[in-house]
Amino acid sequence: MIIVLIQVSECVAVLVFLSPGKEDRPFFAIKTILLLTFISQSPTSQPLWDLANENKGLLTISTLFTAQNVRAYLSTDEGINNAIAWCKETGVTHVFIETYRGRYTAERKVLQRAKSRFNAAGFDVSGCVTTTKIGKISTRWKEISCYTDKGTQDELQKIFEYTASIFDEIMIDDFLFTDCECDQCQKARGDKTWVDYRCSLMIKVGRQRILKPARAVNPDVKIIIKYPQWYDNFHNRGYEVVQQTADYDTIWVGTETRDYDNQRWGRKVQYEAYYIMRWLGEIGGSKTGGGWFDPYGTSENTYVEQARQTVLADAREMLLFCYGSLLRETGPANVKKLRTEIPGLFKLAQLVRNKPIKGVLAPKPPNSDADGEMYVFDFIGMLGLPLVPTARINPDAKAAFFAIHALNDPGFSDKLNKMLSAKKPVLITDGLAKKLKGVNLDDENLTVLKVSGNPHNLLKLTRKELNPIRDKLLAPFGIRFDAPNKVALYLIGDNCLIVENFNDRPIDTSLEFSNFVKARTRLVLPLEGDVEISCVGRKLDLTKITPRTLVAIEYSLYSGGKP
Repeated sequence: MIIVLIQVSECVAVLVFLSPGKEDRPFFAIKTILLLTFISQSPTSQPLWDLANENKGLLTISTLFTAQNVRAYLSTDEGINNAIAWCKETGVTHVFIETYRGRYTAERKVLQRAKSRFNAAGFDVSGCVTTTKIGKISTRWKEISCYTDKGTQDELQKIFEYTASIFDEIMIDDFLFTDCECDQCQKARGDKTWVDYRCSLMIKVGRQRILKPARAVNPDVKIIIKYPQWYDNFHNRGYEVVQQTADYDTIWVGTETRDYDNQRWGRKVQYEAYYIMRWLGEIGGSKTGGGWFDPYGTSENTYVEQARQTVLADAREMLLFCYGSLLRETGPANVKKLRTEIPGLFKLAQLVRNKPIKGVLAPKPPNSDADGEMYVFDFIGMLGLPLVPTARINPDAKAAFFAIHALNDPGFSDKLNKMLSAKKPVLITDGLAKKLKGVNLDDENLTVLKVSGNPHNLLKLTRKELNPIRDKLLAPFGIRFDAPNKVALYLIGDNCLIVENFNDRPIDTSLEFSNFVKARTRLVLPLEGDVEISCVGRKLDLTKITPRTLVAIEYSLYSGGKP
C-alpha cells in the first residue's frame, strides 16, 4: 500500500493507493499524475485567494475576529487552520484580531500566536478594540460607558496600551461614544449643550487616553476610528467627524443596511451605505479606508447589496463582520453568495476607483440636525436621483437637493437664492420649506418634496410622480431617466453609468440623452442577473432587469450621424 500526503492550502489530503503489480505501474503512474492534477485544479480556496491577492491594491477584503472569537476559534492550531482556510476560500487577505470587547480581554499569548500564524500564511494582520462596557456604565445604553468618569478613562487607556504593544494598526469599532446623563456628566457639562459637551469630551478622551498613550507604547502604531452608519445622530452622542477625522490616522465607515422589513435590524434602505461612505469619504479624503458590514437581519440578496454599495462608494476595503457570526445562522448562505460576486466586485471597484461622480448635490453639513427627516438622503437615492454626497453647500453645483440639515449653514438662504437666480433646479423637503426665510417658494426652479416628517413615505411614490422630478433635476446633465421607485442611478466619471434594481421583480428603465448615444454592458451582478440593452438614437433602453440586480454601462455621446 502507498499513502501520499498532499497539502492543499491549509488542508491535508490523504490519498491511499493499493500497491500496483509490476505490469500496472506505468498505468498507475499516469493515474496518479492525473489525480494529482485534478486535485490541484479542483474548486478550492486557492483561485479566489490568488485573485484577491492580485487585486488587494484595488480592493481588499478583510474580516474581524472579535475578542470572543479569538478565545473560541484562535486558541488552538485546529481553530487557526480552519480560520485560515475559511479566509482564503472567501478572498480575505487582511484580518483584524481584537484584544477587547465587552469586559473580556483576549490573552496575549493567544493573540501573538494567532498574529504570527496569519502573517506566516500570507495575511496582513491588524488589531481591534471594541469599547463596550468599559468602567462606569452609561445611564442610558448599557453597552456604553461614562467617559466623564476618570476610572473609565484609566481603563480605556490600559486597553489601548495593551493593544499597541501587540499590533501596529488598531481599529476602534463604532462604540466610541457616550449617551450618559449621570450626575457626574450633568455637573461636568455645566451650561454646555449635550452635543457640545459630548463632542469635546470624546475628542479629549481620544487624544489623551487613546492616541497619545498608544503612540508612547508603539511609535509606529496607526489608529483607525470607525464611524457607525447612523450619521444623523453622530454629534448627539459625541462623534465629531471633522475634528476626529483630523486626529486619527484613518477612518472607516459602517455600511450595514440589512433587510428593510426585518423587525429588529430593518428600516434601512440600501442606498444609505453608498451615501454615508461617499459623505465620510469626502470628509476623510486620503484618510478614508473601508466599509464594514455584517450578516445580521439579512438575506443573501441584501447581504451582497451591502458589499456592492460599499464598493460603489469607492471604498478601498470591505470588512466582513465577523468570523464567528459568519459561521452560523444566515452567515454561511450569505458568504456563499458573496464568494460568487467577489470577481465582479473587483471589476466594479475598477470602474469607480478615483473617478468623480456626477449628479445632484446632496449636502449634509457635519453636526446638523435632521429634525424629523432622519436619513432622508438615503431615500432620495432610492428614487433614481444620482446624488453627490457632500458636507459642504456649494451654490455652483448644477442641481441640488436640500433637507432641514441645510439650516446648519448660516448662509444657506443666500446660497439657495444664488442657485435659483442662476435658474438651477433645486429640490427641497417640505420640512425645510416651512423653516425657510427670504426665499421665494414659488420660484419655477424650486420643487418642494412632500416628506411629511417621514422619509419612508418616499418609497411609495409612483413612476408617474417621480418622472417630472427627475426630468427637472437631471436636465443640466442632459439626461432623462424613466424608472420605477427603488431603482438607483449612479453617474461615474465621463462614460459610465450604473443602474441598480432593488425591487423583487423585473423592471424596465430608459435613459434619454441630449446627444446620440452608443453603449455596451460592462458588468452585471449577480452572475445570474440579466438585462436587455437597446441603443437607438438618443435613447438607451435597459429592459427586463432581473430583481436585485446591478448593471454597469459604458457609454459615449456624439452629436449626430454615425459614431
